[in-house]
Amino acid sequence: MPDGTRVQLTDVAQAAGVSLATVDRVLHGRGGVRARTVAHVQAVVERLGYRPDPAAARLARKRHTRVVFVLPSGTNTFVDMLERQVRSVGAWLGEQRATALVQRADVFSPAALARQLGALHGRCDAAVVMGADHPLVRAAIDDLVDSGIVVVTLVSDVPASKRSRFVGIDNVAAGRTAASLLGRFVGARAGRVGVVMGSRGLRDHAERLFGFEQVITGEYPQLQLLPPLEGHDLSKRTEPLVSKLLQAEPELVGLYSIGAGNRGIQAALERSGRAGDIVWVCHELTPHARQALVNGVAAAVINQDAGHEVRSACRLALAARSGERVLPEQERIRIDIFLRDNLP
Repeated sequence: MPDGTRVQLTDVAQAAGVSLATVDRVLHGRGGVRARTVAHVQAVVERLGYRPDPAAARLARKRHTRVVFVLPSGTNTFVDMLERQVRSVGAWLGEQRATALVQRADVFSPAALARQLGALHGRCDAAVVMGADHPLVRAAIDDLVDSGIVVVTLVSDVPASKRSRFVGIDNVAAGRTAASLLGRFVGARAGRVGVVMGSRGLRDHAERLFGFEQVITGEYPQLQLLPPLEGHDLSKRTEPLVSKLLQAEPELVGLYSIGAGNRGIQAALERSGRAGDIVWVCHELTPHARQALVNGVAAAVINQDAGHEVRSACRLALAARSGERVLPEQERIRIDIFLRDNLP
């Protein structure tokens, strides 16, 4: 082919000595073609470097792709940020002949989440799910995939399911990073370290805890890690939990917040008079976390870009529907570290 000329289906058919219909059947995995012909056409495709034209594929769609984001209910500000990002990509999705809407679900109840996923049958073409890694949820995801619905997991993975892709940070690495930051900020002081998480049932929280424990126990022997407290990502639950912790642990030198509920944690720290003395590392650069950094209540915030995650989830869902290629590096979600000195 001349330089810069895109290989077309007609080029593949001509080089393979078969009809356009046969090439189409081979590329889309439809039956009715002999195994020898399939292998021959695939070899020609590889030799010529044929790749589907994404624009042509989008124009060929006879109806819109319906994407549903299933996000946690409650007062999690980061989840609110994700929902706003879904709305912000509406115009771009329209150009791709797709639409997206958000449903909220109780992710701390696997049965309720599984029922809500089950209700998506026939109502969408792709689902982006942020939920618990639980047998009921895995089964619900598998049922969606078996019915032809593409499933992408977001922020917290369900890896044993048939989901197509996961979009999110390396949560074990995030937990290790939090421990390294906290340990270095604490310095030579000896004492205890508290942990507040949403639930061990959330895989991202469990993985962050695993990474955090690895580093604290392995590299900071002067620090004693306390059993984690579960606040279900709700400030009204985290505030009394942390207040009780502060009263019971005068030797507390560090606090790691794995999930949400940071407004409650900040209120408890400030009311105790120990804010700034206790090294607090938390997740997600929400407006509340930003203010905690500015005020010196939080030492560091580990962040994942909500906009990048939503855009990536949409791209991956559409690519899975159309068979388009994806660029792995474009979809990799970075772990961002923010201090008071480098706030954007």
